[in-house]
Amino acid sequence: MSIPVVDFGACSLREKDVSEEQMISLSKDLETAFTEVGFVFLKNTGITQEEVDRVMAISKTFFLQPDEEKQPFSRKSFAGSPNHGWVSFGIERLNPSRPGDLKEAFNITSLQPDIKWPSEAAKGFREIQTSFFQRCKELSLRVLKVMAFSLGLDPEVFLSAHRFIGEEGNCSTLRTLYYPPVKHEEVKEGQLRCGEHSDYGSITLLFKSSVGLQVRQRSGEFLCAPAIPGAVLVNIADLMQRWTGDHFVSVLHRVLLPPPGDLSTRQSLAFFVQPDDEALICCCDGSNKYPPVTGGGYIAERFKASYGQN
Repeated sequence: MSIPVVDFGACSLREKDVSEEQMISLSKDLETAFTEVGFVFLKNTGITQEEVDRVMAISKTFFLQPDEEKQPFSRKSFAGSPNHGWVSFGIERLNPSRPGDLKEAFNITSLQPDIKWPSEAAKGFREIQTSFFQRCKELSLRVLKVMAFSLGLDPEVFLSAHRFIGEEGNCSTLRTLYYPPVKHEEVKEGQLRCGEHSDYGSITLLFKSSVGLQVRQRSGEFLCAPAIPGAVLVNIADLMQRWTGDHFVSVLHRVLLPPPGDLSTRQSLAFFVQPDDEALICCCDGSNKYPPVTGGGYIAERFKASYGQN
């Protein structure tokens, strides 16, 4: 089984309207992908490879600075937005049974004007990141609308729970990731660039520049995800699986180490779409398979597992 590739041109950010015929066709494609694989490549979304490259370039400028220059922007340094900021190398363990992941990241969660941003060595960092955040927000809402249509739901079932993306009351995050060269002689037993995990919230948009990502199939074997320039890899996250009573599936994925002697770096951008903190998530199929949970409460518990109690 491979990850499907779907043309999203009918609902592209360049388009204002979509016909019912186009919506029916597109929703069937997404439903098949999200029920069978949990992942899909979308092409012709309206977000260009040039936009992605610009974000990756300014992000790399930030990551290549000495740690002491990045420290003032550390995650948990921002009182009103605890997930916002820099996550240093090896701190995060997305698979708690493995050593720390061989990566660092910068989380853009808050677009509030009082947030401090890198500016000296990475000029334009704030403007480029926040602009891309808004583009991802708009695309994600369009994807959610098609998903609702595929389930025969009023789009507001999903859209009304994502009203505050980029504002207080929602922790959706644009995460720029940097995987430095791997020195195999220093790698701990079982350590990966990113341990096996599933995402927490509704859906994730992933923009990647190279191979390395693997997705677990129903058989339990892992499938290598190709790199398709200009395409967005979209996957179902855990809360959406719960929301749909297990109709859409959230699956484990990971980033492997490069082969010994390969000292290349790796970058990716992930836009994690989360429901609003106060949104009450109940099974939309009426099954009551899972008890109601708030978006914020669920995400907070998941962060504890990845970062520890602190």
